[in-house]
Amino acid sequence: MKILVLPGDGIGSEITEATVAVLTAIDKRFGLGIELERDKVGFEALKAHGSTCPDSLFEKAKAADGLILGPISHNQYPPVAEGGVNPSARFRIGLDLFANMRPAKCYPGIPSVVQGMDLLIARENTEGFYADRNMFSGSGEFMPVPGVGLAMRKITAAGCRRIALAGFREAMRRRRQVTAVHKSNVMRMTDGIFLEEARRVAAEFPDVAYDEMLVDAAAAWLVRKPSRFDVIVTTNMFGDILSDEASELAGSLGLAGSINAGEAYAMAQAQHGSAPDIAGKGIANPLSLVLSTAMLLSWLSDRQGHEACRAAAAAIEKAVAAVVADPALHTPDLGGAARTSQVAENLCAALTR
Repeated sequence: MKILVLPGDGIGSEITEATVAVLTAIDKRFGLGIELERDKVGFEALKAHGSTCPDSLFEKAKAADGLILGPISHNQYPPVAEGGVNPSARFRIGLDLFANMRPAKCYPGIPSVVQGMDLLIARENTEGFYADRNMFSGSGEFMPVPGVGLAMRKITAAGCRRIALAGFREAMRRRRQVTAVHKSNVMRMTDGIFLEEARRVAAEFPDVAYDEMLVDAAAAWLVRKPSRFDVIVTTNMFGDILSDEASELAGSLGLAGSINAGEAYAMAQAQHGSAPDIAGKGIANPLSLVLSTAMLLSWLSDRQGHEACRAAAAAIEKAVAAVVADPALHTPDLGGAARTSQVAENLCAALTR
C-alpha cells in the first residue's frame, strides 16, 4: 500500500513528520504493509522544479493508493504562468476528489464554546463559487471593465447528486440524519438544482431523516445547538465556511480532520492553513493531519476491503482522544504549552499499548 506524503509549506514539515511517525507505529501494530514515498510540493517544489505542483508529482499521486498533503501557502505563490499552481485545487480537480468530508466534534478535556457537537460536513469540492476550479479553462472570476468584478458560480445536477450520495452513505454509519444547507431563497436556480438532487437522493434512503436549512440559520444553530446536526450536505463555499466555524466552536482547527475523496483517489489534508507565523517553532498541533490520515485509512478500507485499515483508523482516533484528555499534551492552540514532538511521541506510545 503506497502512500505519497507531501509536507507542503509553513508548519507542513512539522505536522507531516508527526503524522508519519503515527503511521509507522500503526503499521507495525496492524501489519498494513504501508510504503511511504515523500516528495516536494509548494515552495520547495517551485525552487527545485519551477512549479509548486509539477506534472511529475501529479503522476506520482495517480500511482499511489493514497495521498497526504500538508498545508500550503498558495496565496503567497507567484502567478500560475510563473509556476505558482495551487496544489490542493489541482489534486482535487485532476483526481476528481469531489467529496470534502469534514467532521467536527467536542472532545473531553478540550475547552469548547459549545457542547455536544459530533457532526460531519459533506462539502462539494469541485465546483460552486470557487473561481479556480469551476471552469474547464480560465477562471470563473473576471473584470470586464476597471472597477467591476464578476464571479461565476457553477452548480451541476451531477455534482450535487454525488455529494448528496456521499453524505447519505456516511449518515447510514452515523445517526441517520442529513441536513441539506442552501440559500435557495436568493440563489433560486443554482441552489434549486442542489435541493432537487438532495431530495431525490433522500428518497433512496428511507431510513435516513432528512431536512433542509438556510445557510445563515445553520451557522446560528451551530452556535445555539450543534447536537441537532448529524451530517450536513452542502455546496463548496458554504461547506468551507461552516466547517471552519464548527471546528473552532468545538475547540480548535488543530483538531479538524479532513479528507478529499473521489471514486478512485483520496487525499488526507488538514483543514487549517500553513500558519507561517509559528513555522519552525515546534509548537504546531499535528492532530488535524493525523485525524485526516485516519480518515484516509478508512477510505482505503472501503475501497480495498482492507479491514485492518479500518481498525487502524479507529485506533488512531482512540489514541487522539486519549492524548487530548491530558492538558499537559495540549499545544498552544488548545491553551497549553506542549510541543509537536511531545504530542507525536505520546500518540505513538498510546498506539503501541
